[in-house]
Amino acid sequence: MSDESAGAGKGAAPSDAIARLAELERENARLRRRLDEVQATFDDTSARPARHRGRAAAAVVLITLGALLAPAGVVAAWAERTLTDTDRYVATVAPLADDPTVQSAVSGRLTEAVMSRIDVGAVVDGVAAGLAGRDVPPRVTNGVAALEAPLTSGIESFVRRTADGVVRSDQFESAWDQANRVAHEQFVAVMRGEGGDIVQVGEEGQLTIQLAPMTDLLKQRLGERGFGLATRLPTIDASFTIVESTQLVEIRNRYAQVVALGTWLPWIALGLLAAGVLAATHRLRALVAAGLALVAAMLVLAVALAITRGLYLDALSGQVARLDAAEAVFDQLVTFLRGTLRTVGVLGLVVALAAYLGGSSASARSLRAAIGKGMGRTRDWAEGQGVTTGPAGVWLGEHRGVVRTAVIALAALVVLLAPNPTPGLVVGVAIGAGLVITLIELLARPVPAARDPGREPVA
Repeated sequence: MSDESAGAGKGAAPSDAIARLAELERENARLRRRLDEVQATFDDTSARPARHRGRAAAAVVLITLGALLAPAGVVAAWAERTLTDTDRYVATVAPLADDPTVQSAVSGRLTEAVMSRIDVGAVVDGVAAGLAGRDVPPRVTNGVAALEAPLTSGIESFVRRTADGVVRSDQFESAWDQANRVAHEQFVAVMRGEGGDIVQVGEEGQLTIQLAPMTDLLKQRLGERGFGLATRLPTIDASFTIVESTQLVEIRNRYAQVVALGTWLPWIALGLLAAGVLAATHRLRALVAAGLALVAAMLVLAVALAITRGLYLDALSGQVARLDAAEAVFDQLVTFLRGTLRTVGVLGLVVALAAYLGGSSASARSLRAAIGKGMGRTRDWAEGQGVTTGPAGVWLGEHRGVVRTAVIALAALVVLLAPNPTPGLVVGVAIGAGLVITLIELLARPVPAARDPGREPVA
């Protein structure tokens, strides 16, 4: 080996060592800066423990208050919609026209109303008097008089069969819907203290609707079947009790307060939950707690509703002729309430699950890491096949946080602004948002190293 080549070899080693030393110094400086940042954060946290404890306590109080008000808010919103929204009310009670128990109860009430206007005894007496005036033997006259009881029973059976046919007809469904639509307008008038002719709230809390359209339909059917006496009957003012509760009197007296509570209380409860999450030092954990608290609140409301149902039916036992009809009416009236509490419960569960998946727990981080690796392998395979998202993918990679936030905010708005949210809608929106976020992660390309602010270029 010549002296020149040896000198060149000796000069190359120090140059390489200097480059590596410079790189190590830069890395050491970067690590010192990060250590200083962590230490500053730790010192700041240690210097203000009382503040953090105060925020945690405030978060617990706000979330607890929101969860406690949530059931009352759901009930108030249901009551307000039922009281003021005629379409909602008609949609609630319309299915009762097809309920066999309610059909039987209405048929019995119509039969009773018609039979109260038919004086079978007077008809029999008239026939007996006419026979007596024609010199008919007394035993025939007495025999006619003895027919009053079986004739009454026969007429009643005939009227009941006709009434059963009426309540199972399409005309009854139309008459029921129209009567309830008009009745609800009168109901609102009664709640406002303006009175009403179609629906009344008695002093004992009996909410009734008039059955005049149904009795007119029944008289028409009886005439068509050859019972002409029914067509000559005057207008029959019969009624059917929908709800019987002393609470209706209180609602009537406090109608304005009920409407105000139904309008604002749900938003107050939601605002308290949101404020609790924002006040917390660990917001994702607080969001999990808020979601689970909402689920627990809806479970409590479901139990309370079941207890109320039992108490209501026990109070009516022995006071109404058809307790089974009262049970069917109660179950139908609270249909939307049950649907709302299920929707809110599912929403709380979805929120808690989403917050957990985005949290800092070891299981959540492991799950996200596994999903990220899978996305990376899929992206690498696609790029190996010549399929790439190009600059759009790079832009998504740089702004994926903003895009994810926008998707979540849009999903929340869809649920909050839906006129009649359901558990299916909540789950569907959550799945849709999850699929969109997954697609964003798949299409987003890693930010190039030269454009990554967290890394410094290596000389």
